[in-house]
Amino acid sequence: MLRTIKAKIALGIGVLFVLLLTLSVIAFVFINRISHNTENLLDANYKTIRYCSQMSYALNTRLRDSNMRALFADNLCLQEQNITEKGEREATQQLRLYFELLKKGMNDSSVIDSANKFLLTINRLNQHALEYKNAQAMQEASSARLWVSIITAVLILISFTLAVNFPDYIAGPVRLLTEGITEIAQKNYSKRIYLDNKDEFGEMAAAFNTMAEKLYDYENSSINQVLFEKQRVETIINQMNDGVIGLDAKGRVLFINVTAQHLLHLTAQESKGRYAPDLALKNDLLRMILQNEPGAEPLKIIVDGKEHYFSIDNRSVHTDDQSIGEVFMLRNITSFKELDISKTNLLATISHELKTPIASIKMSLKLLSDQRTGSLNTEQQEMVMNVQEDAERLLRLTSELLNMTQIETGNIQLKLQKVAASDIVVQALKTLHIQAEEKKVEIAVSVAEHIPLILIDADKTSWVLINLLGNAIKYSTAGGLVRVEATYADRNVMFSVRDNGPGIDDQYAGRVFERYFKIPGNELGGSGLGLAIAKEFIEAQGGTVSFRNLPEGGSVFSFSLPAAI
Repeated sequence: MLRTIKAKIALGIGVLFVLLLTLSVIAFVFINRISHNTENLLDANYKTIRYCSQMSYALNTRLRDSNMRALFADNLCLQEQNITEKGEREATQQLRLYFELLKKGMNDSSVIDSANKFLLTINRLNQHALEYKNAQAMQEASSARLWVSIITAVLILISFTLAVNFPDYIAGPVRLLTEGITEIAQKNYSKRIYLDNKDEFGEMAAAFNTMAEKLYDYENSSINQVLFEKQRVETIINQMNDGVIGLDAKGRVLFINVTAQHLLHLTAQESKGRYAPDLALKNDLLRMILQNEPGAEPLKIIVDGKEHYFSIDNRSVHTDDQSIGEVFMLRNITSFKELDISKTNLLATISHELKTPIASIKMSLKLLSDQRTGSLNTEQQEMVMNVQEDAERLLRLTSELLNMTQIETGNIQLKLQKVAASDIVVQALKTLHIQAEEKKVEIAVSVAEHIPLILIDADKTSWVLINLLGNAIKYSTAGGLVRVEATYADRNVMFSVRDNGPGIDDQYAGRVFERYFKIPGNELGGSGLGLAIAKEFIEAQGGTVSFRNLPEGGSVFSFSLPAAI
């Protein structure tokens, strides 16, 4: 039994070859037989009839003429060599006898008539033979035509059957395999190919079914595991107190947990699969979440009649350097905000309460230093001076804390008025000239001409410049130089303070304006509030602050305010 496609193809081609060879042999045999019969018909009987015609002409014309006798004798010899039919030999022999008689001079009519009789007999025998052989040739031709037609029809039928069935035998399994591969590509792992073939196609179908079965098992096991993990993750997300919203790469909502639904007044059914910006058109809170910028203030949301605070954290999800979605999280920071408010209120209360005893201490120190209350020895004077410095430091700290509480509560009170830039510089110099003299630091002042007035809170702006100038003096080396400049450009007045100190390490440069930040290892650092308060005061007046290190050493702190024009 044939088990390979190669053998079956060879068999099909072999059958066609044998059929073609059979048809060729049969056609050759019949054609050869018809040719042979036709050749006999022409070479034998036809020649005899021609010989008889020549002899009859010579016999009935002038046989006494030597030429005619020679003609008769030649054709008679030829006829004697061309005897093919039954009875033809005897008639030819009799014709030879009568010819001999004629040669001897017996020319009477009875001899001639007898010779004509035997010529007619020979001619009739060959004519009958011609008719018979013609009929036989016709019969052979008809038989050949019949057999060739039958065999041709059989061969055509067999060839047609092979032409119809054999390609389908090859193409059918290939088509089934193509359909199977297409289904597998579409993740239809239940697809199977059923073939009864025992050849390579059967082996191919069996291998395909094995592959599909393994893929089906793997897919089912993976899907079950993925579904379980998905359900577990969804359960965890729904139990979170923070609101969580997940978007796919096209901005459609993938999931939204219970907390987020409650905050946004949305349900999972009406939001899942929807384009998030479309939902945000009718949902202000969702629009604020989607438009959130880093560093934005926490959102205050009224939930069940109570104020809650939420910070927005959004993360892009990537895989193989490709973004596949985004996750927004509303972190409930209400408890932290309440603690922060309590801390701010506590600091405000403590700072306010400390100012009174500190003021009393300063007054007492002033009275002690007055000669009218009595003289102090040197040691007592040093103690009073130390206490006075500590009181001043405490007063500055309480002032900074009070300023910070104003900032944190958003209650910065601004007394705006038009002030000249030179007045702010003069006020700062007047406050710090003693500190500069004690450290032997030279202060170089440069105020540009024709600077327009600025609409500012003079006290808070002076406080900022005093803070920057005080830091510059503090961090400058003894005998160093501090530059204070005021310039005007692009409708803004800029104040800058440049020192020749060690500068600030680049890794901390981005944090100098953070609250309570102190540069590690800096023994001259204060509370870490001064620069943060300065930034808030300037930005509250519509200005900006900046910082940069100088290549040659030292640093520059600047702030700019819009001119009142």
